Amino acid sequence: MRLPFIKPVYAHCDLPCGVYDPAQARIEAQSVLEIMKKYDGLDEHNKVRAIIIKEDRAELVKHHLMVLWADYFKPEHLEKYPDLHDKFWKAIKQAGECKHHLDPSEADKLLVMIDEIAEIFWATKKA
Repeated sequence: MRLPFIKPVYAHCDLPCGVYDPAQARIEAQSVLEIMKKYDGLDEHNKVRAIIIKEDRAELVKHHLMVLWADYFKPEHLEKYPDLHDKFWKAIKQAGECKHHLDPSEADKLLVMIDEIAEIFWATKKA
């Protein structure tokens, strides 16, 4: 059933490209890092809460990266950046690694990976 007040729109992705930004993934990854840094100084109750929040934020990183990967990037981007799939795959895997570690260096690795993806993203936005 089509609602009369909803008009179809056409775009190469879910919405016009202005809504995509790797900053969403980076903000969540930065939260993961900060939780890891503070973890040892927390009491037992807050350690449990911190783990839950860290897990959720790492999962959000994966979500934001997968949306960017699947919905924003197009075949012509892959032609210009042939390692793009590999970069996304490794970053998503690294977000998963952050779920089973408390070592801030794991989150630092993730942030570097997100920054590499962001650099490509912004280059494609300017093109």
